[in-house]
This record gives sequence, structure tokens and C-alpha cells, in this order.
Amino acid sequence: MIDLDKIRAIDIHTHAEEPCGCHSDDGYDDLQSTMARYFGAPWQHPPTIPETAAHFRAQNIAAVIFPVDAERETGYRRYSNDEVIELVRENSDVLIPFASIDPWKGKMAVREARRLIEEHGIKGFKFHPTFQGFYPNDRMAYPFYELLAEHGCIGLFHTGQTGVGSGMRGGNGMRLKFSNPMYLDDVAVDFPDMKIIMAHPSFPWQEEALAVAQHKPNVYIDLSGWSPKYFPPILVRYCNSILRKKVLFGSDWPMITPERWLADFEKIDIKEEIRPDIIKNNAARLLGLM
Repeated sequence: MIDLDKIRAIDIHTHAEEPCGCHSDDGYDDLQSTMARYFGAPWQHPPTIPETAAHFRAQNIAAVIFPVDAERETGYRRYSNDEVIELVRENSDVLIPFASIDPWKGKMAVREARRLIEEHGIKGFKFHPTFQGFYPNDRMAYPFYELLAEHGCIGLFHTGQTGVGSGMRGGNGMRLKFSNPMYLDDVAVDFPDMKIIMAHPSFPWQEEALAVAQHKPNVYIDLSGWSPKYFPPILVRYCNSILRKKVLFGSDWPMITPERWLADFEKIDIKEEIRPDIIKNNAARLLGLM
């Protein structure tokens, strides 16, 4: 269990990666290495979950961690949710598991999600509209959302541009249009009891994301995927004011390390009294840890 008194921050956005070499038949290693160059990631091979836990433990930071299932759209084999959960359970002092199931799997997705919630207590699910190839307000995903709302689970959605496929031929088939945060406004209306996190500063749709988060009580923003030194001024202004209880620290590990993100966060113009909420307390409340 996470001891809130002992950790200095909660990272709401980290990725579970399989050991290098598991993807020789489907091209995923090429995708990973290209993303690592895009982000300037400080590793040769993606870290395993135990390695991730050790890193965060050394930094005294807790983290929400998840795989991303995009098998239908990409052909990349997914990292089993059950395997992730098992490894996270062994490191529950610093890691909190979310799951990922491609919503295109329909009834199969709902069945798996229900099992993970009821048998393993999963509190949230990661969606990546660009990687999975769907508009968040597509009605095919609504039975999945109904389950999340029923159980008080969180839906964490990638928004904005992505490093996935950036610089690859044709963007590796990834279509940016799916991740406009305005599509989540429909989801927030249709599922007002489902907590929604819009991941990342949502370039080039930052103002749309801020509008949705301000207007819909069930919508939050995580600040992962960007060094804070690149945050647009309007995002910093909203963090300091009307969204101060709705913005969350996230690194996007392993592409960005949490210590790098936090060091850069110290250098931007955020009010001192607001910083503890952004890096820890807002996430703790959302996750039901306090």
C-alpha cells in the first residue's frame, strides 16, 4: 500500500514496458527506439516493471502504471494486464496498476474489464485514441464507459499530438485527429459519474482541453509528456487558478523521468501553495488515497 506520508509525489502517468526483445515479430522495438530518440530518453532498452519500481522507490515517488493495448490498429502484441498486475502487486509500496483494453474488442473488452475490476480492484483504464484508432465519443466504446462509471473507475485518455510514430513513414499510420480533447466533452456529458483524465498538454488543442476541464466537474488534466519548461502560458495560468485542484503531475515514464519533470517544474511560475496539490494531493484525492 502507498504510504502518503512517506512519498513526495504521485506520478499519474507511467508506462509498463516489456523487456527489450519481446517484439521481434511485429515491429514494436522500432517504434520504441524512434520514440526514445524523439523524447531524448536516457536508456538503451525500455525498463521492466521491477526496474521501474526500483527507480521510483529511489526517488520516493509513487506511480500509476499501465500498458497500452492497441493490437487491432497496430498489430503490436499487447502486454498482458494480468502480468502487469502481478508484477505491480510485488511493488505495491510505489506502484498503482491501471489496465488497458482496446475498446474495439467490444463485449470481450467489457468482460475483461469487469473481471479486472471485480477480481483485482483495478481503479482505472488507459485509452490512446490515436494509437487505438477511435474517436473517444464513438458509441462503440460506450458499453465500456458504462462499466467504468458503474464502478467509479477512471478513464485516462491520451490527448493532443503524440510521440508515437513521430518521424516514422506516414507517422506509422497514427492519425492525430482522434486525440482532439473536445471529443471527450461528449463523454463527460454522457457519463457524468465517470472520472476522466485528459493526458498531456493537448497541443495543438490546449485551449479546448482547458475549456472541457473547467466546464465538466468530472474531467481532469495530467501534465505528462512535456517538460514543464515548455508549458504554454495559458496552461500555467489555469494551473495557478481555476484548475488548481484538477491538474496532476505525470511524467510519461520511461520517455521522461519523474526527477527531470519535477526539477523543471520547480523552475516555472507556479504558486508555492499550489505545488503540493499538483504533484501529490490532487492525484491522492482522485485515486481515493485520502
